[in-house]
Amino acid sequence: MSTYVVAVTGASGVAYAARLLNVMSSLDHQIRLIISRAGEEVIFQELGLRLEDDVDHKRRQLMAAWASHASESQLELFAPDNLTAPIASGSFPTQGMVVIPCSMGTLARIATGSSTNLIERAADVMLKERRPLILVPRETPLSDIHLSNMLSCLRAGAEIMPAMPGFYHHPEVIQDLVDFVVGRVLDRLGIGHDLFQRWGAPVPAYEE
Repeated sequence: MSTYVVAVTGASGVAYAARLLNVMSSLDHQIRLIISRAGEEVIFQELGLRLEDDVDHKRRQLMAAWASHASESQLELFAPDNLTAPIASGSFPTQGMVVIPCSMGTLARIATGSSTNLIERAADVMLKERRPLILVPRETPLSDIHLSNMLSCLRAGAEIMPAMPGFYHHPEVIQDLVDFVVGRVLDRLGIGHDLFQRWGAPVPAYEE
């Protein structure tokens, strides 16, 4: 059982975060979750889930919606302004962090080390401790500033994994596309899964 930090920011694509939490919790991993205020709004806009004000109530809502099979201790939620949380320190052991989806604003502040909230501070901790940090941006088109910030994060030790699903596994529904991206994230964390059909595997025939 490993401990991972997962952060959700205000970019489109919160379905990726929901699926990642669902899979990681089903594999008995411990999750330390942070959701930005803008991320909460996107969760409501895209998934119809309106999170309550109290942190513990939010945690219970998220467990019911995204990780109903998880134990009470598996998912811990921190407010984005809680800079005294354990994950703000490099002394707290984790096996990595995923920012999914990662907004361009969050990516820019990670790139410059400007830790204005717990998401950015936790990401800074991953970089300084040389732990896995995966950023999953979902934006198009990308400006010169966006690309420059991505390169800065990459050079600092982060992995940039844009939400770009493949199609060689012959997706049939949106969930197949979500699973492809989430599966690739899990691959980079070294977590086994069977979310999509890998390249070289037999492809099922299409039905006429």
